[in-house]
Amino acid sequence: MTGDTLRLDKYLWFTRLAKTRSFAQEVAEAGHMRISGRVVDRAHAAVRVGDVLSFPLHGRVRVIRVEALPARRGPAAEARLCYADLSPPVDASACST
Repeated sequence: MTGDTLRLDKYLWFTRLAKTRSFAQEVAEAGHMRISGRVVDRAHAAVRVGDVLSFPLHGRVRVIRVEALPARRGPAAEARLCYADLSPPVDASACST
């Protein structure tokens, strides 16, 4: 790994998009994730600043643009600065019965 990339599973865990690193590995290896449109099925896929990640998580599709590569799993406010959420808004009326 070079200084300008980070493993996909570590990125998901460091940015608190995944609660545990093992869950991040499962999400990455499930084959439903894309990095800038390319399907990936490996937890060690490289993530770079500017990449767009799209993946299903908790019943919705998340679309994330990588803004920075974190060096650690810090507080949530710090982690949030590492990505821009491009996900479509959740329709609240569709969730009510």
